[in-house]
Amino acid sequence: MRAPSSGRRRERPRVRARRGFTLIELIVAITIVAIASTVVALSIRDRADTELEREALHLAAVLETARAEARAASLDVRWVPDTNADGGRYRVTGLPPALLKRLGLEAPWLGDTPIVEIHGDRANGRSVRLGPEPLIGAQRVTLIRGDHRISLATDGLRPFAIVKGAAP
Repeated sequence: MRAPSSGRRRERPRVRARRGFTLIELIVAITIVAIASTVVALSIRDRADTELEREALHLAAVLETARAEARAASLDVRWVPDTNADGGRYRVTGLPPALLKRLGLEAPWLGDTPIVEIHGDRANGRSVRLGPEPLIGAQRVTLIRGDHRISLATDGLRPFAIVKGAAP
């Protein structure tokens, strides 16, 4: 038998196995969950809202094109929505027919014909005045389909744009 030596080795304390996750692992997991939930939330967006927003963006482009042509030619130009649900069209009055056809300013609505409300300084409730003056007065066009509504507005100087949280 061996006698214990004076240079006895010290035993290292055993390192216990770690339990749980590191902070980095938790941050990565939370980030993945956040990205996945964002993708799901965007993919289930209401289709009717999306279609109405697309309709409003198209209408804003039509109004601004007609407004630019009205200023360039010094013509009294108006945008008139069709109130007949079967027609599904709108008109731009005051521009030459050849120009209307070339620019594609008289077109059907992209989807079902919406209910159109027109409000503003120079609006008569039935049409939107787009020229000939560079300043046309504040105007708002609201498109309504079912429970969904979206508004386009201008202060008379800036272009027509979608108004978030539109008030009547």
